[in-house]
Amino acid sequence: MSAAPPGAGSADDREISRVRILRAAAEIASECGYEGTTISKVTKRSGLPASSVYWFFRDKDHLIAEVLRHSFEQWIAAQPRWERDPRDERPLAEGLRAILSRSVRTLPGAPDFLRIGHMLLLESREVEAEARRYFLATRDAVANNIAAWFSAHFDTELQARRPELAMDLARMVIASTDGLFLAHQIDDEWDPDDFIEIIVAIVEQAVAAG
Repeated sequence: MSAAPPGAGSADDREISRVRILRAAAEIASECGYEGTTISKVTKRSGLPASSVYWFFRDKDHLIAEVLRHSFEQWIAAQPRWERDPRDERPLAEGLRAILSRSVRTLPGAPDFLRIGHMLLLESREVEAEARRYFLATRDAVANNIAAWFSAHFDTELQARRPELAMDLARMVIASTDGLFLAHQIDDEWDPDDFIEIIVAIVEQAVAAG
């Protein structure tokens, strides 16, 4: 790797070029999938030479992984945090409703990491893509955060009796939002409030039955 990309100016200029490449790759991957994304297409879409792409990214696999990372970091920064303030005395259902009312409304924006990540999960290849590993690791981290949030609302008796319940509910929340995201790609007629109430009802019943 050279000290700077060909023709690069300031650090800000380099970051602008890097983001142009990431956005071009995201558009192409969303349209053509992983296999259909090529460095040649990225250079044409971004208007930057291949030498610039390879200065920032060692290969296509690394580029797509960085597309997911860049998109995820932008998306997660705008999300409500799955952390319970010890001073927050709201019941579980009310707290869950407040978080979901913000998070599910971001789904129609179709973050690249969700669209491309789901594509990668459905594709199979002999060598697992770095981007697929990143997407799975990110989902695991999110699931752990949600599970910790649920656990913070459980009394010690429920946690001892059903230690797996918090993670089961976290995975259910993620699976449900996955389904809502995919459904929105097919038909944009959806009511987030109805969806939220269904999820809250499922969680309340599971906790009561625990």
